[in-house]
Amino acid sequence: QVQLVESGGGVVQPGGSLRLSCTASRPVFTMSWYRQAPGKERELVALITTSGATRNYADSVKGRFTISRDNAKDTVYLQMNSLKPEDTANYYCKVQSPMGIDYWGQGTQVTVSS
Repeated sequence: QVQLVESGGGVVQPGGSLRLSCTASRPVFTMSWYRQAPGKERELVALITTSGATRNYADSVKGRFTISRDNAKDTVYLQMNSLKPEDTANYYCKVQSPMGIDYWGQGTQVTVSS
């Protein structure tokens, strides 16, 4: 079993920045961030492999968001810059355990509004 604790969401004006964090209770493999806006399906925002060598982003966030991880802290970060109203969503962390099981965080709300 892996527990995840997310933090960093909030309300920000367009053009602003936020950094999300997600800490796992034990070492994990691939870590990723998803988001879900009201009335829409959950979508992958960014993914980072165990070593950090591979990072993938949704086209809508390329050049604005950066995913990173600190394996010493079992933590993944999502730095979000130049935020837009369409980035408003509940953001979820997902991790893969060494057993190949996926675990989800509880979600953290990001609201971009003037």
